[in-house]
Amino acid sequence: MEILINDTRERVEATDKTVETIKKAVEAVLRIEELQGEGEVSISLVKDEEILELNRTYRNQPSVTDVLSFPQYDHPREIAEAGEYLVLGDIVIAVDRMKEQARELGHSQEREATYLSVHGMYHLLGYDHTTPEEQRLMRGREKAALEILQVFKG
Repeated sequence: MEILINDTRERVEATDKTVETIKKAVEAVLRIEELQGEGEVSISLVKDEEILELNRTYRNQPSVTDVLSFPQYDHPREIAEAGEYLVLGDIVIAVDRMKEQARELGHSQEREATYLSVHGMYHLLGYDHTTPEEQRLMRGREKAALEILQVFKG
């Protein structure tokens, strides 16, 4: 599975380490979920203004968020039934918001980048957190991935 990262590092002030961290997180979720075939995931690193506009346009939310996912499929079952080449969708990460959250939560930018990437990937894979049951399932998957990645608070 190819991971396409929209290279806007200079414009959004993302380090090579952050980009590599995001890639490793996405690769880990793909391994955990046994999605090693042909396909792609697209990731864009953007400024707060850009994610605000996307959030307003696609979710009718007039606020900055940390990560948005635009999945190709609505349910994990659809992915299993898809053809040989999977286009999972797009993940958009607001780098300034990511840095701010890392500071607020008292952990590294890499840890925050990992969490946002894992969270975004599970949305691409059809998971959500709008109901308590959905949230329980999604958080369980995220926690398992973060444990495998050995990402802990701090």
